[in-house]
Amino acid sequence: MAKPGYGKRTAPGQQPRTRDDFALLPTRERYVAGFVDHLPDGAAMSVKQLAKELPLYGQQAIGTVLKALSVAGHLRRVRCSVGTGDETRWVFRTFWSRTARDNEWWNTYLATEDASRATAPTAPPLAPASPSLAAPAEAPAPAAVPLQRTPPEAAPDTSPATAPAVPPAAPATPAAPPAPAARPTAFSPAYLALAELGRKDIRLALSADDCAALEPQAAAWFARGVDADYLIAALTAGLPAQVDCPPRFVRRRLTDKIPPQLPTTAPNASPSTSTPAPRLLMECTDCGRPGQPEALPDGLCRPCRATHSAGSQPSPDPTEIAAVKARMANLRDLLKAP
Repeated sequence: MAKPGYGKRTAPGQQPRTRDDFALLPTRERYVAGFVDHLPDGAAMSVKQLAKELPLYGQQAIGTVLKALSVAGHLRRVRCSVGTGDETRWVFRTFWSRTARDNEWWNTYLATEDASRATAPTAPPLAPASPSLAAPAEAPAPAAVPLQRTPPEAAPDTSPATAPAVPPAAPATPAAPPAPAARPTAFSPAYLALAELGRKDIRLALSADDCAALEPQAAAWFARGVDADYLIAALTAGLPAQVDCPPRFVRRRLTDKIPPQLPTTAPNASPSTSTPAPRLLMECTDCGRPGQPEALPDGLCRPCRATHSAGSQPSPDPTEIAAVKARMANLRDLLKAP
């Protein structure tokens, strides 16, 4: 088996396997095609590995067979980029079809495969997260439990006028505690970056009120595409020996050193949709030269296709054979001479 991402890939829409598969191919090509057809997806398809698994033929013969199978429409070699950002790498795959396909079918299929890679995966799992978060929000509904304590105090339930008067007063008391409980979770990245200044350099230690007052100015930095590390480094660089008023000093630096506003080149394209931009490239089955499917008919580049065509392989001229034999005989005579 090849490494994850490499190796054999089975093309869709194939006919069921029969005993007459590859019957029109020569014996050697039929033997290798039958072996490749039974390999699972992800199996190694390199010439060296196939020659190791098929001891009847060497690497030279396996390379010739793969080229013939490509011309017959059974396989195509491609390379595509996977990963995101700086971790992008090229993987090599061999698409295999038991049913022989023409160039138009392969071009359409590879274009569809390329389009499926270009579509960025959406994030549907985040949508169900909101209802799950809403469930705890409805949990405070049992806050009406204190209402069940007040009726026992008013045991004589004979006066209906007192019952409506108690519920409005009861929710007013439990409504106050949730407000301070939600406050600690409302810290923005700008507020946290300002609070981190004192940990980086004690000369810029800010209080909670100072961070809240300077938060809008720090948020303007984040709106221009910087992160917390950039903000902290810019505010703590080149500090004087003593800072008398850290809040005023930080406010001045937030105003003077704010980064420029950079134009957005593609506002409607997210990074996830732009990572798979490189196209899926087919490569020549013989020499490995990359190119688009339309430029590699039969899976071969122009030089390899010309070499493989029947017209470019004429039968040897008898006069040339005689000249070569005479030349070799002459060389042998010269070697025998003292």
